[in-house]
Amino acid sequence: MSSKMLIRPFQWSIGFLRPHNVEHTMSVGIKYFAPPKNYDDIEIPERQRLRVFDKVPMYPSNLKPPKMQKRLRYMRGPEPLHTTLQLKQYGVVATGGGRLRFEHFEMARLVVARKLDQKRMFAIWRVDPPWQPVTKKGQGQRMGGGKGAIDHYVTPIKAGRVILEVAGKCEYAEVYNMLKIVAERLPFKAEAVSQEILEKKALEEKWKEENNQNHYTMKYIIQNNMGGCHRMLSPFDHVWHGKYL
Repeated sequence: MSSKMLIRPFQWSIGFLRPHNVEHTMSVGIKYFAPPKNYDDIEIPERQRLRVFDKVPMYPSNLKPPKMQKRLRYMRGPEPLHTTLQLKQYGVVATGGGRLRFEHFEMARLVVARKLDQKRMFAIWRVDPPWQPVTKKGQGQRMGGGKGAIDHYVTPIKAGRVILEVAGKCEYAEVYNMLKIVAERLPFKAEAVSQEILEKKALEEKWKEENNQNHYTMKYIIQNNMGGCHRMLSPFDHVWHGKYL
């Protein structure tokens, strides 16, 4: 057998591996891009920015500003009423209890005013201006002598309370950074949310409650004093079963 006859099959095998001898079959069809959202039903109000709140509530001239106790129950537990978005778009929701001072209102107002596109967006408050007085005694005073003078005013917030809302002709990605900055600078835990996020969380909580196979929940353990846990719990744990601190 000659050398040419040995080389020829080898050349044929290499020829099949060449790119111009390989057939390509296209398997991808026409791509579909969803149409953009329609914002024709949204009307931009005359005032787009957050309004300025008073640092001190206004009282009649013949009325002395009243003092108040701490009333920690105003901050503990879940918010019963203002937990949904009225504008059904985006906002900042508190996940823990605390107090809002005038400085926190100004911080949120300035951040929103700096990053808000007034041609397409607007924002509204969902909380009251500072109204609860907080007293404080001067430095170096002795104990006694009655309650101290009013130092500043605050707004108590419960978990689940909507702090502010942003709406308009915009997507969640456009306002996320702005809402995240406000949420991180508040004196309590908060998060930036959208209407879809709130609905998804509600469905997840409902699914967990319906499909829970562990009968020894925190509520069951506290109600039955398992392990003598009542010695280590506060009266608020008996009401909220360790969920709200």
